[in-house]
Amino acid sequence: MIAQLPQRLFILGAALIGIISSGHVLAQDWSPTKPVRIVVPIVGSTNDVLARLIAPKLQDAIGQAVVVENKPGAGGNIGANEVAKSAPDGHTLLIGYNGPLAINVGLFDKMPYDPLKDLAPITLAVKSPQYLVVPASSGITSVADLVAKAKASPTKYSYGSVALGSASHLTMEMLKSAAGFHMTHIPYRGAGPAVTDLIGGTTQAAFLVPGNVQQFVKEGRLRLLASTGTKRFASSPDVPTLNETYKDFEATSWIGLLAPGGTPTPIIDRYNREIVKILNQPDIRKRLQEMEFEVIASSPKQFSDWIKTEIRRWGTVIKATGTKAE
Repeated sequence: MIAQLPQRLFILGAALIGIISSGHVLAQDWSPTKPVRIVVPIVGSTNDVLARLIAPKLQDAIGQAVVVENKPGAGGNIGANEVAKSAPDGHTLLIGYNGPLAINVGLFDKMPYDPLKDLAPITLAVKSPQYLVVPASSGITSVADLVAKAKASPTKYSYGSVALGSASHLTMEMLKSAAGFHMTHIPYRGAGPAVTDLIGGTTQAAFLVPGNVQQFVKEGRLRLLASTGTKRFASSPDVPTLNETYKDFEATSWIGLLAPGGTPTPIIDRYNREIVKILNQPDIRKRLQEMEFEVIASSPKQFSDWIKTEIRRWGTVIKATGTKAE
């Protein structure tokens, strides 16, 4: 009996190694079994552009159709909540950004989901400062000019944002607080209508990511007054940053991909691996950099930590400015 024990232990050990190895293979080889949805909780924005850049390449990588669906509303909460409530089986993904993942936590009295518990980060894809732009026809030539005119006629000035609770929204609230002026907020459902009304003079200013307005600045239909990063854009070195005038003024827009909370690690890891590869492909990097995006392509843990930091940072801004969901 004792003599047989080493043989039995050997057999048991071999069986365990086989099970572990099999699990490792399954983790590496996980693939979806039906079409995958990427939900974008906003329309007509760089979030949408990023999703549609990634989708065809991700489709090739995972061997299933990848469909992009826009689900706007409630500052991005409607689309994000749909993903949060979806089955954690790898067939539904979210394009997430500042609003539904960080800002809305402090902006809304009650959230339909917890971004830290009900969503699983895959990768922080890109980050970018914003442009402060005005209609070229407005006659406004600088930030100081905008502030002076808004102070002189507060009821005549309004600003648009891509959505309630977006960085586009909160960044102007930061500027209003720092410079001491009033301007009425008009939230839109995406960048498209916000830019259209800005060009037409319905609104007088907006903070928007470069990719949404670059072409209109080049065409002379919008005027670029400032950016919100810590340093000037290399492509527009004559345009100042707001922190050159207002101490510690910085506002970054960012976009990442997430899955429903509880999605198994092998699925998260597969998507992270494939999406990071896509973001680092030369044609994709070139396109994103043309829109002034910095490609991050982070790990899931790095993205999770970033979201926690952003919730705290934007919560401080919301408290300081007294901003509420409208």
